[in-house]
Amino acid sequence: MRLLLLRHGQTPSNVAGLLDTGAPGPRLTPLGEAQAAAVPRALEGRRIDALAVSSLLRTTLTAQPLADDRTLRPTVLDGLREIEAGALEMSADLADHHTYLETVFAWSRGDRSRRMPGGPDGDAFLARFDDAVAALADHDHDVVLAVSHGAAIRSWSSARVRGLDVDEVEHTPLANTGLIEVEGDPASGWRLVDWVREPVGGERLDAVVANDPTGEPVDD
Repeated sequence: MRLLLLRHGQTPSNVAGLLDTGAPGPRLTPLGEAQAAAVPRALEGRRIDALAVSSLLRTTLTAQPLADDRTLRPTVLDGLREIEAGALEMSADLADHHTYLETVFAWSRGDRSRRMPGGPDGDAFLARFDDAVAALADHDHDVVLAVSHGAAIRSWSSARVRGLDVDEVEHTPLANTGLIEVEGDPASGWRLVDWVREPVGGERLDAVVANDPTGEPVDD
């Protein structure tokens, strides 16, 4: 199966630098709507058999233009949601952002018993994201696009995908509507096909945001 993991479009919380991981979550900004609207043309000519979104509103809004263009109904999978920030929820503090990202990438390095302050540990996160991916693979689709979230995509991919180095992913941003494309299956594993760090619709849709918590690089 080819799995395209697309980060959702920009939200007001991304702009404000908030660790906003709760449900239902914010809507998209005007730029986020433009990013979502650009996805169908950016993926024109690409086969997509199924769409999936998380249980957070911003993923459904991001997927809608592509769903309309391809006449597909997205499947909602709670396991694709963002990694819960726990006690750090809605924080704009840079130290809290650093703690959040250090924790999710510690899981990718194997320290899965480490717990987000007031939140899940790595085993819990990886299990529920793995379950969501396995549910998609069970339908025998050749190509699936799943709209998910910055930290969730980066943490799961660096833990599960051959060809991705945790240090590189940790220190590289994933813009809103950036894309990580992988191939494989839950049994044999996943390999990296492509990694689009900028919005799939082009750099003109990128935002210069000083502090986008879940998509930002971890500074040394």
